[in-house]
Parts: sequence; C-alpha cells; structure tokens
Amino acid sequence: MKSNYKRLGDLIKPLSVKNKKILTTDLRGVNYQKYFMPSVANTVGVDLSTYKIIEYNQFACNLMHVGRDGCLPIALHKETKPIIVSPAYFSFCVKDYSEILPEFLFMWFKRQEFDRQACFYTDADVRQGLIKDAFYNLMIPVPPIEEQRKIVAEYQAIERRIENNHRLIATLEATAQTIYRKMFVDDIDPENLPKGWRMGTIGELFKLQRGYDLPSQNRIAGKYPIYASTGINGYHNEFKAKAPCVVTGRSGTIGVVNYVTKDFWPLNTTLFVKDCAKSFMKFAYFKLKDLKLENLVAGFAAIPTLNRNDIHMMQCSIPPYSLIVDFSKCSQCFFSYIENVQKEITHLESLKSIIFFKLSKL
Repeated sequence: MKSNYKRLGDLIKPLSVKNKKILTTDLRGVNYQKYFMPSVANTVGVDLSTYKIIEYNQFACNLMHVGRDGCLPIALHKETKPIIVSPAYFSFCVKDYSEILPEFLFMWFKRQEFDRQACFYTDADVRQGLIKDAFYNLMIPVPPIEEQRKIVAEYQAIERRIENNHRLIATLEATAQTIYRKMFVDDIDPENLPKGWRMGTIGELFKLQRGYDLPSQNRIAGKYPIYASTGINGYHNEFKAKAPCVVTGRSGTIGVVNYVTKDFWPLNTTLFVKDCAKSFMKFAYFKLKDLKLENLVAGFAAIPTLNRNDIHMMQCSIPPYSLIVDFSKCSQCFFSYIENVQKEITHLESLKSIIFFKLSKL
C-alpha cells in the first residue's frame, strides 16, 4: 500500500440529520450510475420526518446489496437545496476540505475498481451487504490538495462538455417531438378523425418484448450497451436486440423511453420494440413517450411493473401509413445530429476513463 493512502473512516464523518421539521419533501434515491434520482416509492401516508436530510457536498449510499448488485450505489449532492433520502441509507461528509476534496473522493467512488473492492468486502448474508466497518476500512489515495484540485478541474471540464451535449440532445429531441405532436396529437379529435385516420390499438402499430436476464457476474466487458429501466447500465460482449430500437422500463423505473442506435442487451427490467412493421422506430419512440407509461402504475406497488399486453391493448388513433413515413423522413436529420453528438459523448467518456486510470497510479 502506497504511503499516501489513508483509511476512509479517518477522512469522513457519519451524518444522521432527520427531516423533523419537514424542511423538504424532495425524496431521492441513489442509482447504479451514482447520482441522485427522484424516488419512485409511494410516499402517501409516509412519515417523512424520519428521513435523512442531505445537504450540499454531502454523500449518501446504500450499503445493503453491494455484492448482489455488483456496485456500491453512492452519490454526492451538488445542489444548493437540501434533499431527503431513505433512513436506511448511510450518509456522511468529508471531515477536512484541506485534506481531501469531496469531488476528488467521489471520483474515486466512481471507479469500477472501487466497486470491485467494495464487493470483495461484503458479508455472507444473502443480500451481500457492506457493513460500515468494512466501508470505513477501505483505503483511499490522498495526494496533495493542489494535485487534487488539478485532477478535479480536468474531470469537471469533461463533465461540463458532456452535460452541454446532453442539453443539446434534449433540445433536438424536443424539436422533433414538437413536430410529432403537430402531426399526430394536437387538434386530433378521436371523435372526428381526419380522412384516412382510424381508431385502433398500440399493438397494431408495434409489439413490445420483455428483455433478458443478465446477472452482473455473467457480464463480460464489451462494446454493446446494457439497458436497464433507467438507461445504460453497463456494457457486455454480446447483444440481444438490433438497432435502431426503442426501449423502456418494465419494472422499477417506469416512463423512461430511450432511442437506441447501437445493437444492445435489454435487461429483463425493460421492454423493447420487437415488431415495428406497421410504423417506424422514430414514430414508436415518440408514441411511447406520449403514452406517459408511468401513470399506468402510479400508486399500485412498491416496485411498479408494466404488463406489455396492457400496452398493446391501449386505444389510440392510427394515422395513415404515408404520414408516419413522412414523419420518419422529416425527423431523420434530428436523429442523425443526435447520433453524432452521442459519438462525441462516447469519446469524452473515454477521456474520463483515462483520468480514472491516472487515479490508480497515485
């Protein structure tokens, strides 16, 4: 062990500030991609005063299923307004900013090698949790603070570029969606359809198929993205679905719809468009987004789950096929531009990997 490594427990301070005065109702969870996301839990009748408050530059993590999930879900809160997380989460902050920066520590937590190390120290329980003492005993490199600032600055410059590209993609998609709504939604009265239109079901336009199981221990690093209900969840050396395709959440997070431009592996928590003979993938993408699938399962279960047959039977207006073809051609320029921006994001992600590799040499 290099001399500049220190025990994590000596660098952080545990927190347990409860939301006693209901300072906020902004409940978040921590996902595998290591950022805070809006919670999908049904909080009707739940006493939020028992939940933990997370302030700016504070961490929260879920130590319960680290070995089973193959990673430690952990996030650093960078918003000025506080949020709350489950009482089951472990929260903490850095003791001394002059010794280690929260952003530098979080970079270390994001490394795949850190996740493998955390998994190695999980207990023998069926949930394969990481006990706090084992978490405290993990060793962290602590270079001089100026070196930390330099590394963090390089990393954040790449992150900002990626965020700007994601905003550009969102703008392009919003423009294409506006065109979709103008052609297929706005001013379309189901009781008085335009000539050539008719009422039918989603299943007449396209079919959905459930994804495939792929336990973390069976994943082999490769070029094919793995899609979970929230989006990309890793990469594998095999694929199960051909691109272009549309994938959405089946279980867990419902309502996120992704247009996929590379062959991929859809997990069993997803549904993907299998048969698009009566429409085009671009049309299917906006159609699924327009259905607001999250409303189908709101309030019904702790872990919401969609039945694809229920979606197939949903009533909808079906436009003439020629109109769908026109939209597909019209939207192609937007999707081509988006694909180019996504390629740049992939390149930037590889630069982040180089920085993570440098961390291992500290």
